[in-house]
Amino acid sequence: QAVPAQVVEPGSGERRPQRPVATAAPTMAGTGAGYDLSVTTFSPDGRVFQVEYAGKAVENSGTAVAICCKDGVIFAVEKFLLSKMLVPGTNKRVFPVSRNSGIAAAGMSADARQLVARARSEAHQYTSSYGEEVPPGLLAERLGLFVHAYTLYGSIRPFGCAVLLGCVDKDTKAPSLFCIEPQGMVYKYKGTAVGKGKQAAKTEIEKLFTSLGDDLTCEKALVHVAKILHKVHDEKDKEFELEASWISPASNYEFSAVPSEKLKAAEAEAKRMIEAEEQDD
Repeated sequence: QAVPAQVVEPGSGERRPQRPVATAAPTMAGTGAGYDLSVTTFSPDGRVFQVEYAGKAVENSGTAVAICCKDGVIFAVEKFLLSKMLVPGTNKRVFPVSRNSGIAAAGMSADARQLVARARSEAHQYTSSYGEEVPPGLLAERLGLFVHAYTLYGSIRPFGCAVLLGCVDKDTKAPSLFCIEPQGMVYKYKGTAVGKGKQAAKTEIEKLFTSLGDDLTCEKALVHVAKILHKVHDEKDKEFELEASWISPASNYEFSAVPSEKLKAAEAEAKRMIEAEEQDD
């Protein structure tokens, strides 16, 4: 053990031990090595770690799927059952925005509800100002700008969710689908997925468009989205409840939850199709 150095008190001739100089305790470097402490900090290779962590929150969530069909838009989500005592239909992850638009969300549900509230506010303000429904592309861009604003200031954090915004034009009945990601990027899709099983789900959606193409209707797509979510579900995860909504001729081109009878029939058919595929393999 090292003996501390001694110093002589001026005028006294007495020696006393010198206080050791305090040194900082060694710390373990985290994933971001200090560059993830604030959303306003870039890493040397140009990454913003807190935005990436928000993306991880989305990837840990149940899968959400949306498909733009020739006659509307259909949404479906894999909603994990966190407790056996939950009432069916609770903790929704598909929300109406206006009569002709809706959102499916993956990630933190509380964050998603804030984005839904913002989307509703934007749609209402536009209608109040101009007397007509907000164009789908404009609504998506405004929502993307709002999400992006939360990646610019150190006093707030990014949204830990990604949302799929689907709309059907009130007059032309033309459907459109957008994905808004945690960094504020907005993409327009024919069909896409977000959440834990997004890669496998996207592959299945591509196969669906390859086989059916322009003949894909919301009625036909209902069975296929049920099949996709059951197929990508990880057996290690909790059981899930399939939640589905659409904007289609069956709902008079207004956002509506898929009737429970149709949803149960679609799930049963989807499971039968999966079993048939497994037997063929």
